[in-house]
Amino acid sequence: MSTLFGKALAVVGMAVFMAAPALSEPEAPWGMASLEVVDYAPQKVVYDVAEGDPERFDRILDRVSFLNNVYDADPFDASIVLVLHGDEIAFFAIENFGEHGELMRRAQSLTLAGPIQFRMCEAAAHARGFAPEDIHGFVHMVPMADAEIIRLQQEEGHVFMQ
Repeated sequence: MSTLFGKALAVVGMAVFMAAPALSEPEAPWGMASLEVVDYAPQKVVYDVAEGDPERFDRILDRVSFLNNVYDADPFDASIVLVLHGDEIAFFAIENFGEHGELMRRAQSLTLAGPIQFRMCEAAAHARGFAPEDIHGFVHMVPMADAEIIRLQQEEGHVFMQ
């Protein structure tokens, strides 16, 4: 009788053991993520920016600002360049400061923190009716966005980001 009892106990035990993960982990069957501690060295980065939605553009500024903080705003070894060539150009127009003033104050303040620069495609600005004198002074105009992105990668060692 003890053998029969042992077998029954083993079957019940197996059923409970097999059911336990399904009962206790329905939403996290693989457990939880672990955080890896990584010390990031400052890098040279170029962002290809074409974003006409002010809220999404603000999130790009969030990413750039966070990266700058990760790099400790190192002006010697880090360089973060945003090359502007899309509908966001209108945000930087002096005539639109009333509508986009807060966004522009934030963008300009990022240039004071260290290695962040805004470069705007003159051809794209011209296509939207803007000349260099129509754009806020913290922006550097370059002849062509694509050529500037290529130059920054090939000649200055910047890594491409979108």
